[in-house]
Formats: sequence, C-alpha cells, structure tokens
Amino acid sequence: MVIVMDLRAEEKQIKDVTNRLERLGFKTHLIRGVERIVIGAIGDRKEIVSSGIEMMPGVEKVVPIMKPFKLVSREGKTEDTVVNIKNFDIGGKDIAVIAGPCAVESREQLMETAKLVKEAGAKAIRGGTFKPRTSPYSFQGMEEKGLELLAEAGDATGLATITEVIDEASLAVATNYVDIVQIGARNMQNFQLLKAAGKIQKPVVLKRGLSATIEEWLMAAEYIMSGGNYNVILCERGIRTFETYTRNTLDLSAVPVIKQLSHLPVIVDPSHATGEWRLVAPLAKGSVAVGADGLLIEVHPDPVKALCDGPQSLTPNNFSVLMQELELVAKSIGRSV
Repeated sequence: MVIVMDLRAEEKQIKDVTNRLERLGFKTHLIRGVERIVIGAIGDRKEIVSSGIEMMPGVEKVVPIMKPFKLVSREGKTEDTVVNIKNFDIGGKDIAVIAGPCAVESREQLMETAKLVKEAGAKAIRGGTFKPRTSPYSFQGMEEKGLELLAEAGDATGLATITEVIDEASLAVATNYVDIVQIGARNMQNFQLLKAAGKIQKPVVLKRGLSATIEEWLMAAEYIMSGGNYNVILCERGIRTFETYTRNTLDLSAVPVIKQLSHLPVIVDPSHATGEWRLVAPLAKGSVAVGADGLLIEVHPDPVKALCDGPQSLTPNNFSVLMQELELVAKSIGRSV
C-alpha cells in the first residue's frame, strides 16, 4: 500500500501517519517526489482498511499496489527517479555513459583509459577490482589495491568511479573508495548482499541475472530499496538463451517495459551482452533509441593485452567515434549525451 499525502501536508502530519502505520506493524518508507509525497507501507493491507488512516489530516488517499514489487513500482511513484552522482545524473534528460576496462590491471592502464574516456565525453570510469570469474584460474582482480587506483583515477580526472562487489566484505571495502557500487548478474539474487546494499549511502547499479525475468530483477531491486537505499539503477546486460552467436542475448525490450513498470533509471551494458566489440556500437545506439538512461561500455587502451574480456572492449578511438554517433541518436529523441 502507499499513502499519498497532500503536497501541502505539514511535517507533523507526515510523522503522525508514519507513526500510526508503524504502531500497526507496518514497515514504512517515505518517498518525496516532485508531484506528490507518498509513504510506502509494507504489511497486512487489512489493517489499513480498518485503521482510519485515510481520514487523518494531510492524507489524500490510500492506494493499494497490486504488483509484488512495491517501492520499485511506478504505482507508488509516478515520476522518474533521477540518481545524482558526483557531477552528473542518471535518469534525467542527459544520457550518462560509464566507460573503462573490465578489470583494473595497472596504474598506467587505468590512468590512460580514464583520461581518454573523459576526453570523449564519459561521466564515470568503471573498473573491476573483485572479479567473479567462471574459472578459478582466471584473473580475479587486484581487490583493494585496484580500488586505490580507481579512486586515484577519479580524483585525477574528476570522473565518478564504479566497481563491482561480490559479497558483503567487498561491499564494505569498496564503499570507502568508489562513488557507485555494482552488483553483477551472478549476484542479482544474493539476498544478503542486496540487504547490505540497502544500508549504504551510495548508488547501486543492479545488473539483471543471467536467466532472470523482469519481475525477479525488480524484486531484487526491491530488496535494496526496502533497506532504505533508494538510489538504485537497473542495468540490462543480456540474458542467456539458446543463441550462440553472441555471448548473451541483449533484451532491449526490457528497457521500455521497465519504464512502464518502474520509476527507476535503466542503463544498458552492450559489451557484456554481446562479447564482441563490433556489436557494441550498434546496440549502444539501439539502447539510446529505446529509452535507456545510460550505457556501461568497456574500453581498454590495448584490448589484445587485456587480462579479461578483451574481445568485447572498444579501443579509445572506437569509443570516441561511438560517442559522436550517440549524440546524433540522442538528439533525435530530444536527449543528449
């Protein structure tokens, strides 16, 4: 259920309604939007029917939410959520591009990449420091040392920073260094990690699981929001199908579907979706065309020598060309990069 408050409601009235709900056993979440103020109430809806909440001062109406995801749902918040990160937004008019190597490999590699992607127009530098690899013999990441380098690159260039976390321990360490944390596809339903991410004060990029339905993906986001962190960004990165010509199958239809179901911003990762650098540009442009709020793109100064995912990484020159092409697509739908 959501309790829609009058925009003119006083703070005391909002607090009185919240306290009343909590005494009835509800878990509450206050969401302040531009168009309305709502109090999300998680609990037995029968209690609200007989509680007289709708008659309390400042209450406009009580709305039942039929979807299993409550806080994530557009039924509870009609306007789009805009997540503010350092020097840019995700979910507004501008399309935010996050770029960088799959993994932080060295100071030289990261600093060079950060400088080049910023010159091309990226808003944030990505770099894996904890790497959940299929093979235990593959490069596992530089861990905290990599986080230190990522923070240094962010300070030197002014770019925001993002890295993937794989468990509660890596989350605790990463929040000391980066501006955004990412929960990868393999951990989309790591519920303890999702709960922990709900308690931090930094934006979370939540990638769709390898075989997850859209509802399962949104329910994972609900875990984070129910913990109190409302700065959630959804990331479509392809799902596993029977097709073998690409690494995964990029589900671009998920973007407009999510926009109908949820107020959260959606970005797309065409690099992991395809596993092939030649396919990144066309799918990046397609992502912008269908309404994505941002892109997550792998860029490496020398993809042939990359320690992981070199075949899907763009060279800095190819990335620069793509950014120019994206601007044209964005302009055609009234947005900008």
